[in-house]
Amino acid sequence: MILALLLAAAVAPDCSLAPGWKQHGAARIFVADNLFEYMNGNAEGYLIYGFQRMAGVTCESGGETLVFDISEMADEDGAYGMFTANRDPNLPTEKIGMGGQVLPRRATFAKGRYYVEIAANAEKDSSQALRAFATAMEKRLTGSATLPAALSWFPAEQQQSIRLVPESVLGLRVLKRGYVAQYDYGKAFLVLEASPEAAAGVLAKLKARFGGTGPVDIGEEAFQFEDKYLGRLAAFRKGRYVGGWANVGAGQEPAALARRLAERLP
Repeated sequence: MILALLLAAAVAPDCSLAPGWKQHGAARIFVADNLFEYMNGNAEGYLIYGFQRMAGVTCESGGETLVFDISEMADEDGAYGMFTANRDPNLPTEKIGMGGQVLPRRATFAKGRYYVEIAANAEKDSSQALRAFATAMEKRLTGSATLPAALSWFPAEQQQSIRLVPESVLGLRVLKRGYVAQYDYGKAFLVLEASPEAAAGVLAKLKARFGGTGPVDIGEEAFQFEDKYLGRLAAFRKGRYVGGWANVGAGQEPAALARRLAERLP
């Protein structure tokens, strides 16, 4: 009964999305409490991105099988974070939902709160079938196909990469979850808290953590300091956001970089 209710509530994959494919075996449904039964040691990698539940099926055609799973996350940032964590960073992505990647034996994409992955068991190139399933499923999913707004707030010049860090941003436990963008000359970070008061509390803990900080004029409050591991750093609070720059290289001023980031926030 519980399984039936979960299946009814979940967005389910469908083997009929591509011609010649049919479902093989029973449908699967997992929630946070039992995902480890399916993912073995990989379950934690889903849970830290806000995993809610997963619906899956195995599809078959001519002796070839595809494992087709749809994970529902707590929010769009979590879904896109799952995609960026699992994509091949050395290969291009494409516009399927917020972002997708189709490889010879695996396709992944994120749209709204959903993260979709389809894996082929054949040794041959299955990208044609994988693309057919991915593009058809993308049309069925609700939610935004626009990249998370936070990505546009980071400067694009000399940006090497950007990703959602699901816990301990910059290796600091007080920065629970946020985006980090890597540049040629350092890394920018941005954390969204539940309220301006919560953000103020986080910044206060950062100041206490490092000590010897110097105030700077950015947002509602800000400081700068130099750390053994994070190098030259400036951190600020603006509304619900805590952000800044760390490991800033020679020739750049941490406070100036942080100020430009703060000015881009809504």
